[in-house]
Amino acid sequence: MGVEPACPVLLLFLAGIIIWVVEAEVHYYDFVLAEKNFTRLCKTKSMLVVNGQFPGPTIYVHKGDTVFVNVHNHGDYGLTVHWHGVKQPRNPWSDGSAYITQCPIEPGHNFTYEVVFSEEEGTLWWHANSDWTRNTVHGAIVIYPPHGFSYPFPTPAGEQILILGTWFTYDVNKVIKEILRTGKDVPVSDAYIINGQPGDFCACSKEMAYRWQVDYGKTYLIRLVNALMNEEFFFAIAGHDLIVVGIDGSYLKPFTTSYVMLSNGQTMDVLVKTNRSPGRYYMAGRQYYTDNLFFTGYDKTNASAILEYRGKYDRLSSPFFPEKLPSYTDYDSATQFRKRLKSLASKEHPIDVPRNVTTQMYITASMDKIVHNFSAYMDYTLLSSLNNISWVNPSTDVLQAYYRNLSGFYTLDFPDEPPYYFDFVADLRDDSTHPLKGTKVKVLEYSEEVEIVFQSTNLLNASDEHSMYIHGHKFYVLGEGYGNFNSTRDTETYNLVDPPYLSTASLPVKGWLTIRFKANNPGVWAMHCQEGRHLIWGMNTVLIVKNGSNPETSIRTPPPNMPSCASYPSIHKALEVSAE
Repeated sequence: MGVEPACPVLLLFLAGIIIWVVEAEVHYYDFVLAEKNFTRLCKTKSMLVVNGQFPGPTIYVHKGDTVFVNVHNHGDYGLTVHWHGVKQPRNPWSDGSAYITQCPIEPGHNFTYEVVFSEEEGTLWWHANSDWTRNTVHGAIVIYPPHGFSYPFPTPAGEQILILGTWFTYDVNKVIKEILRTGKDVPVSDAYIINGQPGDFCACSKEMAYRWQVDYGKTYLIRLVNALMNEEFFFAIAGHDLIVVGIDGSYLKPFTTSYVMLSNGQTMDVLVKTNRSPGRYYMAGRQYYTDNLFFTGYDKTNASAILEYRGKYDRLSSPFFPEKLPSYTDYDSATQFRKRLKSLASKEHPIDVPRNVTTQMYITASMDKIVHNFSAYMDYTLLSSLNNISWVNPSTDVLQAYYRNLSGFYTLDFPDEPPYYFDFVADLRDDSTHPLKGTKVKVLEYSEEVEIVFQSTNLLNASDEHSMYIHGHKFYVLGEGYGNFNSTRDTETYNLVDPPYLSTASLPVKGWLTIRFKANNPGVWAMHCQEGRHLIWGMNTVLIVKNGSNPETSIRTPPPNMPSCASYPSIHKALEVSAE
């Protein structure tokens, strides 16, 4: 439950200038994780959720507030909770990255996260960050403007949160545990859902679709969250245009569209005007599929919810379905939508694109495999990698080892470029690059300006769109394109005027993506593909941002109750020695 103490907004007059001084608020929530039965698609299963809710509770704050969330783990396995897109200045201790900034909260234990909202404004989300537990452990975060300030658009008449999710009719975490042991492919979902419901087009789901009632002639704000495990997602509302105004907790130059596309893990704020004939209209979404087109067994569920007008009209007829919802493999619609994303770049919401880049990285994102030669047969293990390195979790979290100067848990040699150059997007059915498994990190100086070009590869003929995400930082997306990146031709297309300011961005299938950011948040921060199948296979690395020159630019001291790595007694011994 949230606590909202009253803190005044002070209006001061100094030399004829009005100065707003906003006192931030502190909120407190308890998250109790426990198993509960849910029935969808004609089947009942038990699954781990927060406070008995699916999706979990929404956190409401204003920009500048701080939230303390006490997570009580009554489940059967350890996990962490991550606050997706929240910068957490100087506070990696509460980032919630398993084995990167903390060890899991073990069953029967609790841990209190301190979540600091510094520059974010709009919609973000929180989720579990251990294997695939985020499939059922997630919820929205709503960040309003500071007290006394308003949206950069007319205040809407109301708002609605729509969380897009993935449904399995069984305990997918048990399946993933076996997959991690064998290295085989992950299962295909049974349905997609909106606010926990598959909608009218799925078995045993007729008339169970989530419903949202609206009044005619109003403008409403919809907060969209892509909480799917692996997929980008198209979304549209029948008969209604959408006005996109924000993404990943930042404002955009508004534009009108008949559909939106959300990268995996992305959030989006859109306005909708209820100016159609009173009736019922489907709010529908489907997967944007970018993997191997020879595989046709992917989830083709049309998830649906219903926008229904208040008033008198024929409610017996079926709702209208969005005619302009793109098809599953509509690359052009996805690309054209992303090209329209531009930062608001106003006086009240300025942008600061780095112009003095000191570190340049060229990072390939690949699907890989390791072949095992046994005496009687051959087998393989699926991996994914960045610059041919497949991430391996250390036996204690990287942050603890870095902060206490413990050796042997990671190395400082994550490469700035791939070990081999070839035609990355060619049809490469075999993997001859021999990926290395390791715990390799990249170290950055405080306030260093960084440019990264991500390059998708087609190893194993398995190029796929990747949702690249950096913890602890947001970045500007300067450009993207298909094919191999060309440093002469493609840099001329960069947007340095009003690029979108994101925490999660799509690396196109068989293509490239360029981002820039300033490493001004000291700490240990994960950088990875957000998609669950790629993340568990190793498409991950870590950026260590060194302290600045004073306490205000240095990592905060750790809280006294960080979860311990109970499974690794040697780690406890090392920590005791370092503490002495």
